[in-house]
Amino acid sequence: MGTEELIFGLIGGLGLLFIGMRFMSEGLQKAAGDRLRRILETLTNNRVVATFVGIAVTSIIQSSSATTVMTVSFVNAGLMTLKQAIGIVLGANIGTTVTAQIIAFKIHHYALPAIGLGVGLRLFARGSRWRSIGEVIMGFGMLFFGLAIMKDAMSPLKDSPVVREIFIKFDGNPFLGVLVGTIFTIMMQSSSVTVGVTMTLAASGLLSFYGSVALILGDNIGTTITAQLASIGTNTAARRTAQVHTLFNVIGVIYILLLFPYFLKFVDFLTPGSPDFLIKTGAQVKEFGMELGDKPYIARHIANAHTLFNVVNTLIFLPLLGVLAKISSWMIPQRREEEEFHLVYLNTKFVDSPPMAIEQARSETVRMGEISLAMVDGVMEAFFTNTIKGLEQVRKKEGVVDLLQREIISFLVRTSQSPLSAEDSREINSIIHMVNNIERVGDHAENLCNLVERKIRLKLPFTEMAADDIREIYSVSREFLVLVIKGIKERDRYIKPEADAYEERINYLEDTARGRHIERLNNGICGVDPGLVFIDMLTNFEKIGDHCFNIAEAVVGIK
Repeated sequence: MGTEELIFGLIGGLGLLFIGMRFMSEGLQKAAGDRLRRILETLTNNRVVATFVGIAVTSIIQSSSATTVMTVSFVNAGLMTLKQAIGIVLGANIGTTVTAQIIAFKIHHYALPAIGLGVGLRLFARGSRWRSIGEVIMGFGMLFFGLAIMKDAMSPLKDSPVVREIFIKFDGNPFLGVLVGTIFTIMMQSSSVTVGVTMTLAASGLLSFYGSVALILGDNIGTTITAQLASIGTNTAARRTAQVHTLFNVIGVIYILLLFPYFLKFVDFLTPGSPDFLIKTGAQVKEFGMELGDKPYIARHIANAHTLFNVVNTLIFLPLLGVLAKISSWMIPQRREEEEFHLVYLNTKFVDSPPMAIEQARSETVRMGEISLAMVDGVMEAFFTNTIKGLEQVRKKEGVVDLLQREIISFLVRTSQSPLSAEDSREINSIIHMVNNIERVGDHAENLCNLVERKIRLKLPFTEMAADDIREIYSVSREFLVLVIKGIKERDRYIKPEADAYEERINYLEDTARGRHIERLNNGICGVDPGLVFIDMLTNFEKIGDHCFNIAEAVVGIK
């Protein structure tokens, strides 16, 4: 085989391996649908349960990177705590080793039929679920076909003294192997691709068990870069989650390197056959179905080393989740104050994943509602203390609310350009209704701010009865706003009766307060200018109630 055929075989085989992994992972994620999100959302605080969830999800979607990126996004959206996320990440590291165990099976003879079957399902199946399953089967076939092409391309290299000299260096320096494995995984953005290439090189007789495991350890470090990239621009907790993933794998690699010879002996003890046994006779070629110079046992040894490393590492760190959380908190300290003019939860990296994007938008909407509530509280504090101190902050918050409205809607519009389920489409429409109504609450809070400032600066007196009326309608309006914010956060589909009661109560309070105000005017107890401010304040509170009612309907799904 010439150099050209060698290069073409390696490039083509690697390409098939890479795209096969992509089709498998994406197809499995599509087939699983929203169930993955529900599995993660129903997570308990039990660290063991969290770890098993991480194992299960990653085994299903065949991508630890996808699981860790999902986890980072859920932490960023406020759906998961740091400690819960750490458990998921630990489990993801074990779940991803399933790929290596699959590759270790000698089933490349079924690669082409799998590709044909997968393409047939992908093109001709009616249901989206079956088309997704077709992608999985097609990716499975491409993965093994790519490995077979690479193995055939590399077969002549067994006899090259130059190539053998290069790979011998890995045997003498595991740190070099770890470095190369780390860099290759970062470049490929897939730990499974690195594992596949390593197992192919080793099975072809080009790598020893010693050097192969060093590459696999480096692969475990390199895979953490995906979560680090996903955490850019996220909140502190999400960045800490990515940092824990890196810490966990790096520390694990360090102590395994210190015990490297013993680790290899233990894997060899657990796995049948000698990892560096070479096929040397024609009878052995027939027995194992491989070529002269191949290593029939090494692939399973590598897969088991990969699995054992992650299982042992998880068992060691599982009781130490709190310590890992503290270390990551020390490395990434909490900002003194989250800047309000900053999107805390939205991350444009996830607009192509509607379920995650919707959760981020929901969390940002809750935050927007809380800022609007703080505006109303700030205005009323100024009203009751008769001081304009703090009103400027209220106006600044109005700018934040307007910013959040624009950004959330823009984010959801971009998300809606991806294929959506009917439920996701309804969720997006509902959140847009919520956002628009919360922005109007902010507008009315700003109106109240201007009215209160006018009252204070012009020293307009309110009677005790008028102040009591304002206090009561404010109190009920505030309760209503708290109710709908909680409803958004918890997806409370049953708040409509409470919302009806609050809406009626606020309308009643406005009507009765207006009636009492007219009586005071007729009796000369209240002046015209204070009366105008009073009536306008009542109107704005009544409007806040209307928008809260609209938000409640959006939460329930009426709008």
